[in-house]
Amino acid sequence: MRHLTPLGRDHDAVEMIDRPASFDDVAGCLETIARLNGLFGGRRLTLRHVRDLLAPLPPDRPVTVLDVGAGAADIPVALVRWARRGGRRIRVLALDRGTATLKYARGYAAAYPEITFVQGDALALPVRPGSVDLVISAMTLHHLQPDEATRYLAEMDAAARLGWVVNDLVRGRAAHHLVWLLTRIFSRSAIARHDGPVSILRAYTPPELAALCEKAGLFDVKVVHYAVFIRQCAVRAKPSAR
Repeated sequence: MRHLTPLGRDHDAVEMIDRPASFDDVAGCLETIARLNGLFGGRRLTLRHVRDLLAPLPPDRPVTVLDVGAGAADIPVALVRWARRGGRRIRVLALDRGTATLKYARGYAAAYPEITFVQGDALALPVRPGSVDLVISAMTLHHLQPDEATRYLAEMDAAARLGWVVNDLVRGRAAHHLVWLLTRIFSRSAIARHDGPVSILRAYTPPELAALCEKAGLFDVKVVHYAVFIRQCAVRAKPSAR
């Protein structure tokens, strides 16, 4: 039956946020993403895995984190708040390629000097190999075609000394309908209302994500599916850090 047919990835779909747009339009979309990240676990899942990766380190050891595709910077802000509560020294490099996105994020994170903003490309990270402790990335993977995604994973792995976390959506029919509904309930942004459902169509399934990691030469990555949040996290603790 048609409704039981798996939902194939739409390789040709284009999100409006990936096209030129006014600052106000970008800001409305980023505000929606940050709100949904808070309401539906997006931030909490990344933070959970960051805490696990940092658990072996002494609490007084300074930590550097690179966020690839930082968007609104709501996850860097949440990470700095967590570090402050625990008395841990942290520096977060928030990387994004969009000028309007970085402008919005700088305003969002103005009270957090621990965050430094960098304009750059996820496929050619402007950092030296092994120059940061952790790399995190959320809601970026689905923007990339498979060959790009493989390069993105390899770039993050090279940059990280200890490990990395990729947090992204999971493709599925129910997820597509739910995200369509949520973006209409929680947002007035035309970009968010268009891009939310399209993001699901562009997303990967957990087996597909595992295959991308293997294609990048990363065979010890743990892919965790959080079905209730329509999310998945790929996590790698580098062997030297275990």
